[in-house]
Amino acid sequence: MKRHFSGSGSGRPGRARAVAIGATALLCTGSALPAGATADGAGPAREAATLTGSAQLLRSSDDVVTFSFDAHLAARHDDDPLKATGTFRWSHYDSVGGGWAEAEVDCLVTGGKVAVVSGTVTRTDVPRLKGVRVGITVHDTGRADRLGYSWAATGDPVAMGSVPACVGSAPFEKVKAGTGDFRVLPWLPAF
Repeated sequence: MKRHFSGSGSGRPGRARAVAIGATALLCTGSALPAGATADGAGPAREAATLTGSAQLLRSSDDVVTFSFDAHLAARHDDDPLKATGTFRWSHYDSVGGGWAEAEVDCLVTGGKVAVVSGTVTRTDVPRLKGVRVGITVHDTGRADRLGYSWAATGDPVAMGSVPACVGSAPFEKVKAGTGDFRVLPWLPAF
């Protein structure tokens, strides 16, 4: 029996129908400006950190797993990644079914081209997932991005339960070529 988004069935967590990513891609707005540039000639030159974009994971089966991000840490909160805002969404569907979820961002930390974002699920069609905090890690390579999620060990975010803020897993999943591109703006805290 296949492992589903809702946690039924069994299977290896690394290959499991862990999660999924968005059937409906999140419209990403608010790209960061290049260093030294401002939108109106006043205010901060750029956001402190961002994670935006959407993509489908590379899977060999009939799985369609999509993640979308619109996460931002404002320049004024440069010293506190727990003040990040935005949303992320994922869905996971196969020939048997699946589900989707959307989370409100509560932490964003980026370093180089790697981002870890966490958030609490606010909308979903998966029983018992609402209110669970999940974390996702993205590696923005510019070509073949990678992604990992906090429920990788169990293959089911409900079974995994809430994780602490800004906790994800190694970005072990590959993004399907031509489906999108994640963009990470590195955090450069002033401490």
